[in-house]
Amino acid sequence: MTLNDVRTIYFIGIGGIGMSALARYFRHLGAEVHGYDRTETDLTRTLVAEGMHIHYEEDVDRIPARVDLAVWTPAVPAHHRELVWLRQRGYPLMKRAEVLGLISRGKRCIAIAGTHGKTTTSSLTTWLLRNGGVEATAFLGGIAVNFHSNFVLGRSEWVVVEADEYDRSFLHLEPEITVINSLDPDHLDIYGSPEAVVETYKQFAGQIKPGGTLFYKHGLPLEDVAQALRQSGRHAFAFGLEAGDIRATNLRIDEGYTLFDAETSHSTYSALRLPMPGRHNVENALAAWAAAQTAGGAEADMCRSLPNFQGVKRRFEFILRQPNIIYVDDYAHHPAEIRATIQAARMFFPQKKITGIFQPHLYSRTRDFAQDFAAALDELDACFLLPIYPAREQPIEGVSANSIFEHMKCSDKHLVNKEELVRQVSERMPEVVITMGAGDIDALVPILAQQLNILSAKN
Repeated sequence: MTLNDVRTIYFIGIGGIGMSALARYFRHLGAEVHGYDRTETDLTRTLVAEGMHIHYEEDVDRIPARVDLAVWTPAVPAHHRELVWLRQRGYPLMKRAEVLGLISRGKRCIAIAGTHGKTTTSSLTTWLLRNGGVEATAFLGGIAVNFHSNFVLGRSEWVVVEADEYDRSFLHLEPEITVINSLDPDHLDIYGSPEAVVETYKQFAGQIKPGGTLFYKHGLPLEDVAQALRQSGRHAFAFGLEAGDIRATNLRIDEGYTLFDAETSHSTYSALRLPMPGRHNVENALAAWAAAQTAGGAEADMCRSLPNFQGVKRRFEFILRQPNIIYVDDYAHHPAEIRATIQAARMFFPQKKITGIFQPHLYSRTRDFAQDFAAALDELDACFLLPIYPAREQPIEGVSANSIFEHMKCSDKHLVNKEELVRQVSERMPEVVITMGAGDIDALVPILAQQLNILSAKN
């Protein structure tokens, strides 16, 4: 059986951002799509409106009588009732990463990897390609605003995918073009050590197809694998700010755009206009530009389309932009991401005080990086810290949001629950508010936005 033969497919965890992109792909192929998820969300409601069948309780009676393929994500526990039932009865079962690997293997694949920046870079790569004359398919890790989706269907031979390091999923990919944006330690519950993270990324980079290309951020410990790729007839280029083979220079802010020049040894593109703040986003844009150009994107058309990139939901997303109150929502859930988000806000709003609201994601990540989280959050003028969102994990004794709070030096810091949060923030007159986290903090966004809007109107 090939994937094209799948007529009925079942997803355990269909509401996940990666799983839902695959579900949309199979729906476009004409398959009947069924699935389970733990909670109903805006995304699952959209999937239902697109013709998929979803339920929200572990109920084997809701699984169709005939299932050609069942797909699951490692975020689902091994004891999940439906997963156990399917396994015991010998249904064809594949991990999400395996399915994505099979889909991409039949195409020319651009894989975007890194601890941070994957979704913005992959969405921007797709935007530049499609405006540059290459109608790429894309599986994205967020809802790209320009496409209103995390799945983009194209008719060319190119596919853009996010190469997820969790559970070593990206080792199922064999790309033609690879981007590696960052190598900060994460998922140490899987890898065990920062060194193991780096070694696995090197293994992934080594899977680039003959004649393919690696683009990696300048300064990452990848020079040995880059040299090996060059010696094998493949290509490797470093990108960075004022450094590397592909360089962003002359950064400045102009009327809400970040302007920069992109330079290589043989060409310069002047005054590229990126409608997003932050040095990290300039690096993301540089990598996306290089990947799209290598895949055949027309440079003049890419130049024209870059200012029209609208970003990704929950990636420095402006929720409210009034003269007296700015509200930004961001997915940041790692210390390096938090620091980058705060620095981006300071770049755009250098004279304003920044209030951050952070929901830690996972007990293990909080345990492993408590002091790093504290140091990143200390860059705020004021901080509200919510309880940990556990996701797939059980509590770890002695680990809580207080593990971060007690290390913080910020004088204006507060441990709060969700019920207290909106009231406490609304009692202030904040200038810039940022909500950050990968859990269910997004459910608070419309409530907080409404209160801040009322506050803005009164002042």
